[in-house]
Amino acid sequence: MVAVSFVGNPRVSGPFRLDLVRTRDEPRIAGPDDPRLTLVASFPEGRVIPSRIRFVLPRLSVGGAYTVAAWLRVPDGNWFNVAQGLWRDPSIGPRITLRVTAAPVFRASTSVVPASLRAHMPSWHPGCPVGVRDLRLLTLAHWSFDGRVREGRLVVHRDAVAAITRVFRTLFALQFPIRRIEPVDRYGANDDRSMAADNTSVFNCRPVEGTSRWSEHAYGRAIDINPVENPFVSGTHVSPPRGRAYADRARRAPGMIHAGDAVVRAFAAVGWRWGGNWNSPKDYQHFSASGR
Repeated sequence: MVAVSFVGNPRVSGPFRLDLVRTRDEPRIAGPDDPRLTLVASFPEGRVIPSRIRFVLPRLSVGGAYTVAAWLRVPDGNWFNVAQGLWRDPSIGPRITLRVTAAPVFRASTSVVPASLRAHMPSWHPGCPVGVRDLRLLTLAHWSFDGRVREGRLVVHRDAVAAITRVFRTLFALQFPIRRIEPVDRYGANDDRSMAADNTSVFNCRPVEGTSRWSEHAYGRAIDINPVENPFVSGTHVSPPRGRAYADRARRAPGMIHAGDAVVRAFAAVGWRWGGNWNSPKDYQHFSASGR
């Protein structure tokens, strides 16, 4: 897996998923004596340019920089020049510089809740429906809003580790941005403070607001993702308050979750359901194993 970016070309940005295949039937962009190697870049969901771009290179190595002709092949079979934004014969097109680097790889690891966290963990207290021994610290990679890969930490029930890891592997492949992922203890186990920080979290031993019933978060089997971009909405009440700008779900912005989108499908694939499908209230940030 490699990542690609274009130098001096504002039309395209990386990284992308790439496949390398040898070919004989591409237009002759490289010299006739050069080895025929085609680079196929599949764009992430939501990019301006869909479909694929193909490059013909003599060779490819991580850390290299190459000057190539780049063309987008559209479904009707025509070719579009990425560098100039022109429809032309690819055999005489201009060339652009391509840099190749190692692509970020999704990583996740699980451990028992360490003593260093347990010593400062107001999210758990005696009387909680699960013991600390039933919880795990899940450390995983995620894309942030700045386009970088960052590391986050979630405290989850041990029986939810596999499902959450699978979902986040999918979100990573989609380059779905997440603002930050920290245990809610970073905010004194205060749900309002955590949401205001646009923090994604799982475990917090608390009741459902306004009731004496345990929240699914108290079991470590529910997650809130990007609370600002995906607020809790009940009538005119929006939480967190900064989420009011996103209460209109006709809006499309990075980090938002919409009915039937790739995020909802990723959770559905592991049997978790979305609070955005509730009749009322709507909890657009919330997914849980029970659907509650």
